[in-house]
Amino acid sequence: MSATAETSTEPADLAQYCNQVASRARAASFELAQVAGETKITWLKRSAELLRQNLDALQSANQFDIEAAPSYGLTDAQVDRLRLTPDRIEGIAAALEEVAAFPDPIGEVIESTVRPNGLTINKTRVPLGVVFFVYESRPNVTADAAAICVKSGNAVILRGGKEAINSSQAIVKLLHDAAAEIGIPTDAVQLVQTTDREAVGQFLQLDEFIDVAIPRGGEGLIRRVAAEAQMPVIKHFAGNCHVYVDAAANLEMAREIVVNSKCHRMGVCNAAESLVVHADVAAEFLPALAVDLQIHDVELRGDQRACELLENAKPATDEDYATEYLGPIMSVCLVGSVAEAIEHINRYSSGHTEAVVTNDLAVAEKFAVGIDSSAVMINTSTRFNDGGEFGLGAEIGISTDKFHARGPCGIESLTSYKYVVHGNGQVRK
Repeated sequence: MSATAETSTEPADLAQYCNQVASRARAASFELAQVAGETKITWLKRSAELLRQNLDALQSANQFDIEAAPSYGLTDAQVDRLRLTPDRIEGIAAALEEVAAFPDPIGEVIESTVRPNGLTINKTRVPLGVVFFVYESRPNVTADAAAICVKSGNAVILRGGKEAINSSQAIVKLLHDAAAEIGIPTDAVQLVQTTDREAVGQFLQLDEFIDVAIPRGGEGLIRRVAAEAQMPVIKHFAGNCHVYVDAAANLEMAREIVVNSKCHRMGVCNAAESLVVHADVAAEFLPALAVDLQIHDVELRGDQRACELLENAKPATDEDYATEYLGPIMSVCLVGSVAEAIEHINRYSSGHTEAVVTNDLAVAEKFAVGIDSSAVMINTSTRFNDGGEFGLGAEIGISTDKFHARGPCGIESLTSYKYVVHGNGQVRK
């Protein structure tokens, strides 16, 4: 494999191009649904081998993206996330092997019943069909999404950012080489070659070919996809996550959990943005926590009672309580009970992840039942709401919806079911 700079040309007819890509994906999805699980495993393992064997070519393609990055206004941190090093390529290959090791969900009988007339009714897991995946610029996401989709029997149309176009092309080329060798339809994994943003809108209209859209990126992109899509969307808009420190909390544990939830990585969707503290422990807890957070330059914005306890805190507004900061700011609110905490959190939360720190089992149970979010963490960090940490393997995103998937979306989240009925001649009377 030799690396070249981006060679794709903009299609003369964008609508026709998108229609052709989606149509081919649809046809491939029907083929892929009949591919044996062992064949998909072999493809994943062979793809991992090819990634390891083509380090130089992958880094050469990646270098074109790195050199173009300044023209896109990327920060140093964004450029670093874009970079493919040998260790990162090894990580991508290892992730494919991890997906390969997971059980194949397709064909699993979820439920089986025998009716009085002798009919056996099997509720059987099947692929969704075709996934349109719109995502940010990290090259590893290209491989992760392809792996998860194919493992779950779905064809995928990958629309990555222009910033990683050469890296993504190089990765998909290797996935195609492995597919052709193993017997997987190559159209089951297609990378959108045009960087025209209008292509996204075109694909979102093609519900006759595409079964689900999954956007992964900034809130603006996700809201655009949700507004324009003619097919279902698996998504979350924001991650305004909370930690509630109860009156019965181990306060040393609570400090560690809050600091980890907020500061482990501030720019991710499962980082805590809001802190809710029971008034009975606030005077002891908040000043000590403020010292811990100050090490990470976190600014606290609190209600009146919190500001009275925190010398450097700023008054919080309703907007502060509703904001996903993705940086060194955290809102603080004092409450008099777990019921008040639940009310505050459900009012301002984005429905992503909420944590409670308490040694009172009744409080923990009340919090878990009352909170309306995709994940509730009891005496642990919000940062654990992640497909890998949940044992789901690589994830294609986290959903705050209630239909059809919720929380980290791994392989099973990309499946549906159908009923397969076995009889021996029964006719309805």
